[in-house]
Amino acid sequence: MLVIVDYGVGNTFSIQSSLTHLGIASRVSNEASEVAAADQLILPGVGAFGDAKAMLDNSGLVPLILEKVEYGTPLLGICLGMQLLFEESEEFGQHQGLGLIKGKIRSLKDRFQMESIEYKVPHIGWNTLQQYRASPITKYLTNDPFVYYVHSYYATACEDSLVADSPYGIAIPGIVQHRHVYGTQFHPEKSGETGLKILKAFAEVEKG
Repeated sequence: MLVIVDYGVGNTFSIQSSLTHLGIASRVSNEASEVAAADQLILPGVGAFGDAKAMLDNSGLVPLILEKVEYGTPLLGICLGMQLLFEESEEFGQHQGLGLIKGKIRSLKDRFQMESIEYKVPHIGWNTLQQYRASPITKYLTNDPFVYYVHSYYATACEDSLVADSPYGIAIPGIVQHRHVYGTQFHPEKSGETGLKILKAFAEVEKG
């Protein structure tokens, strides 16, 4: 069973609806017993990093999630859920992430101001996805598909885990992977057929 972790922050309904459309059984849960029994985990997230991390900590599920990952359970972080996989974020202060992927979350607005890049923040809308290396969750994708973004912060210093990025003034890391931990900065549940293909592929990833 694929479990979407419910810690009070995230598009759990949209993600589950997409999985149901694909015929994939899933459960939205904050119950430790169900998370412990999961074959795959999805960590959603919307809003600010610090608030989301606090709510995830308060759920009591962090040690269990880390244990599941340690023993090979595939984990997919979506949007802010992807950012939580990293070591830290500078969004409204310094906040520690889960540390499952090396790198830091930085302000897109600050980067644009520093380099005099005249792009709007937040980055909202469709963008092409350029793949640099193979990943189990991209196995159904064709060349340069379009995906849907909504974010103001982005991952940096993550070259070792980078799978694909999107051009938006700079190269925005769109998909990252470290072993059986995956992240998408865009929303696959809002990305049409491309997003469905990614969710389908993730649901087929077996324990590492």
